[in-house]
Amino acid sequence: MIERLEATLERYNFLSEELSKPEILSDVKKMTTLSKEQSSLTEIIEKYTEYKKIISDIDEAKEMINDKEMALFAKEELTNLELRKEQVEKDLEVLLLPKDPNDDKNIIVEIRGAAGGDEANLFAGDLFDMYSKYAESMDWKVEIINKVEGTSGGFSQIEFMIKGDNVYSKLKYESGTHRVQRVPSTESQGRVHTSTATVAVLPEVEDIDLEIKETDIRVDVYRSSGAGGQGVNTTDSAVRITYLPTNTVVTCQDERSQLKNKEKAMKILKSKIYDDMQRKQNAEIEDERRSKIGTGDRAEKIRTYNYPQNRVTDHRINLTIMQLDKIMQGKLDEIIEALINEDQRRKLAGK
Repeated sequence: MIERLEATLERYNFLSEELSKPEILSDVKKMTTLSKEQSSLTEIIEKYTEYKKIISDIDEAKEMINDKEMALFAKEELTNLELRKEQVEKDLEVLLLPKDPNDDKNIIVEIRGAAGGDEANLFAGDLFDMYSKYAESMDWKVEIINKVEGTSGGFSQIEFMIKGDNVYSKLKYESGTHRVQRVPSTESQGRVHTSTATVAVLPEVEDIDLEIKETDIRVDVYRSSGAGGQGVNTTDSAVRITYLPTNTVVTCQDERSQLKNKEKAMKILKSKIYDDMQRKQNAEIEDERRSKIGTGDRAEKIRTYNYPQNRVTDHRINLTIMQLDKIMQGKLDEIIEALINEDQRRKLAGK
């Protein structure tokens, strides 16, 4: 571990030197790339600096034990330092785990009402509100890409982007089937119904990650549907893109401009293709599949929201929280932190 930390420190210092050179400062792209890499190492360097200070203090405390006047104090200090050293070593192990290359990316989220008809669509709307409120608390920006509203409210389908710092690292565990248990507003007998909505979380894919050939896609334009308003429903601004090799279809009609809709649709398409490629790659890596929290597959039931009991249960890590009302207001930190911690524990165990 020390060898890896020293190598990381050497790389950090090298980046500092590079970022002080005039030719780097004048190259915005190069400077941004190096600054981003250095920033990703900062937490490790700070923790390693703390670790080296503790080692130095332990050596001093051991020397003080030989001093009769300071022996008692030195022994107590040594005990505290050893405990702190053990904790910092654990922290460093986690920090040195391989980083998910997508963690710092924006995300595209797709929510669909599944089993349960109108109630499923209403629940899909509730999930969208939940993620929107969480994003607001994190100072992230939510941008709707495409939506198909349910006949009684909510959405039969909604796709949106969340932009901000390290969005994927927080919300990448949300993919899967979310189940709700509650009494629908249309239920006259007060019976609890079970409905589901599916969530797919995809990292935004930049052009550098994936290139799609023009010959592999078919682009269709059509008139947008939805609420009226000046300029709406009067031009063929909605866009449907079909990726021919896999017959993957993406639509976007949220913008009035056909060009903007096409740009957004291409973002979704690239993210879907990239995600499919990663799934196939991970399926070939046994350790990755074994240690991963959830498959990210829509068919996997990951969480239940029980309204009568004010309870949320995440089935992948056996976590139950009796604060459903707060969770639906976007207070997702407890669930997200638990998932991150379990993910780190499994990776450490696998290592």
